Parts: sequence; C-alpha cells; structure tokens
Amino acid sequence: MVSFDHRDPGTPEAKWARCGALYRAPELDLAGVDRVVVFAAHPDDETIGAGGTVHRLARAGADVRVVVATLGENSHPDSTTYASHELAEVRREEMVAALRTLVGPDAAPHFLDLSDGSLTEEQLRAPVAEHVAWAEQGRKPLVLSTWEQDGHTDHDTLGRTVALAAGARGVRCVQFPVWLWHWGSPTRLPRGLVRVPLGDVDRAVKRAALDHHVTQVQPLSDRPGDEVLLGPHVLEHFDRSAEFFVLGTPDQRAVFDRVHTASADPWDVDTSWYERRKRDVLLACLPREHYGSVLDLGCSTGALTVELARRARSVTAVDASDVALRAARARLAEDDHANVELVHAVLPADWREDWTGRDLVVVSEMGYFCSPAQWHELLGRCVAALRPDGHLVLCHWRHPIADWPLDGADVHRGARRRPELRRVVSHRERDFDLEIFGLVPRDEP
Repeated sequence: MVSFDHRDPGTPEAKWARCGALYRAPELDLAGVDRVVVFAAHPDDETIGAGGTVHRLARAGADVRVVVATLGENSHPDSTTYASHELAEVRREEMVAALRTLVGPDAAPHFLDLSDGSLTEEQLRAPVAEHVAWAEQGRKPLVLSTWEQDGHTDHDTLGRTVALAAGARGVRCVQFPVWLWHWGSPTRLPRGLVRVPLGDVDRAVKRAALDHHVTQVQPLSDRPGDEVLLGPHVLEHFDRSAEFFVLGTPDQRAVFDRVHTASADPWDVDTSWYERRKRDVLLACLPREHYGSVLDLGCSTGALTVELARRARSVTAVDASDVALRAARARLAEDDHANVELVHAVLPADWREDWTGRDLVVVSEMGYFCSPAQWHELLGRCVAALRPDGHLVLCHWRHPIADWPLDGADVHRGARRRPELRRVVSHRERDFDLEIFGLVPRDEP
C-alpha cells in the first residue's frame, strides 16, 4: 500500500505534462460501446477519474450506469460542521447532481451504502457481479472502476473486485487512477496505460460536474477540520485534454473459451503462412534435435504441440480453454501422439508443483495474456522448472495487443532482466520476436 497525504504538494502537474510517454499511450477504443457501468468507491471518483469519458460515452448514445460503493462520509473526520451521517447525505445529493450533469437529467446513481474506509471484497462481490452482468448484456460492454493500485484502500479493494468480476465474464474492464497522479512519478508509468482524448465540450461538462462536489473541492468552513480535501494541486491533474486508464486483465478461461467457440481456428494456425512459417522457425531454432520432458504453455488447438511431440519423450501441453483443448485432443488423436498430456489450467494460478525438471519450456503467444504481476510470477515458475541444461523459448507478436496490459516487448524484456537467464538464440522479424534462454551455470558470477 502506498503511503501519501493529500495535503502534501505531491507530483506537480507540470511534470506529468512533460511526460511524452503518457500522451503517447494507445487510445482506448470506445467505438460501438453501448453499455457502460462505472464503479466509484466514493462520490466524486467517477467525475475526477472518468467524468469526461462518461460524458463522451453518454453523448454517443451508450447506456451508462454509475455504482457508488460508499458515501465518503469519513472524508472530514475532524469536522465540527458535519457529523459523518450528515456529510453522507450532502455527498449523496452532490453525487446525483454531478451525474445528471455528466449523463442527463434522468440519471440516478446506484448507491451501495457501504462504510467509507473499510470496503471488503466479500461485501462487494455480489453487487459488483450483479452490475457487471447488466453490462454484459450489451453488444459491446465496458466496465470502468477505480484502479486497484491507487494507494487508497477503498479504491484498491473495489478495483480488485471489479477486475475479477469483469474478467470472469470476459467483459472489457479499464481502471482510472486518482491518487497515482499525486504520489506517482512520470518515470514509472503503469503497464497497460491507455488514454481517452477529451474535446472542449467533454472537459467543460466535467468541470461543471466536479463543481457539484462542493464538500470535496471547497472547504466546509474556515474552522479546523473543515479544510478542502481536493486542493488545486490535486485538481490540476484532472483538467487534462485526456483521461487515462489502466487496462484490466481479462480472465483467460472466459475469453479463450469464447474465442474458440466462435471459430474453430481463431488465429488461422492451420491456414496462415505466417503461423506455419513461425512454427517452422521456432522449431529450427531449438538448440537440440531431441528433448526429454517438454512443457508447452498456451497450447491452444495444439498445432505446435504436435511438432514438439515429434522431438520429445513427453510433452505437457497447457491451456486455459477447455474448448481449445478439445480441438488439441482431436488433433493429437489423428497422429496418435500418446506422449502428450493435455492440462486445463489458468496460469500462473493453476501452476502444478510437479512441473519441474523440464528440458524445454515453451511460451508462445501467451505471455501477454497475463497481468504484469502474473507474468512476473509465471516467468519465475518457468525458470524454476528448468533443468540446469534446459531451455526456455519465448515467441510473441511484436505489435500492440488490444485490451491486454502487456505486449510482446514487455514479455521478452522481463526475461532478459532475469539474472539467472542468458540468451542463447535471438531471432527478430517485423512481426514476431523469438528468443531462447538457458540458465546461467551456478559457478558463474
């Protein structure tokens, strides 16, 4: 948990304005979005972090629902002007007025009326799932929430709960930082950052909505304990020409079951010259002709698995999709590959401790379907699974991966930074990176 005080000067907006990487972040695709649910931990989160985007979506005809977990009644614990229950009712009214400014005169927030400062995933799980299910009914749904690494316990808890619920249903989810801009640094931007450009109208409406949150943007009075919560040094971060979001990580099982149900060969692995040639290049780059025990992670329908089986004593092929594994099983049966074990697992959560002593571990077109934390964990498990003379293969598309927080460069960079790995093969083309790593011998520095 990040420690910060809203009264501190924080990171000046001038520093963020000079951060070219921030404004080069990919643009979030909003075309066709028809149902949106926005989760705010407190009244004002939705306006500060995503008000311009909410107005832009509403203006484009999307059906927008805003869910507010708490009333932020503990924002001024030392106030002599309002008791916490009194402040809660004022903030409720402010929230209604702000939302009607952003969305329209009939808009009404959904209040969960949970306790400010003590949100738990257990109490959030059911209502969050209900509202995500509503969004899922759209043709192109979108879920927005506070960021799960924002440094505020309520923001973080809500963000984690929403990400899990949206991911499980395969609904696209992005999270808006609020306090990151106060305590963070332009030199360490979150992975998976995307932006939504705002026009003059969207920015003006956002300012008008924020003005309704009087108890947050103005002092309650001139008495001690009633000081302004969101001072000018905080608010200046939210008058930008764009709003920024961090991509949530969808649940691999839900996404890839859906992908493989929609198409028997979603990536054209059997018909695309690119895919067939890439497999041939990977196989040609393997340092040894034969391997003992192989681990193939993200095997999909098994096109590469079959080729690995011809050069291995045994192969364990793993995928998050049962639908894909059924296709892989049929493919393997045609060639009678009895040396392959197919395993349904979402990685790294379902990693099996008996996946050790591997001569070869292959991660092809799979690493970027993890969150940064998940890839760090999975990479560590892959390294630990290798025999001393084993090889780790990474092969990934070099272009941006829509709606996922990592791309191929992130995945390969993580491996190159591992001190226990050394690269033994490197092949780069316009469309893909292929790298093979071995373990640094223990007697070497």
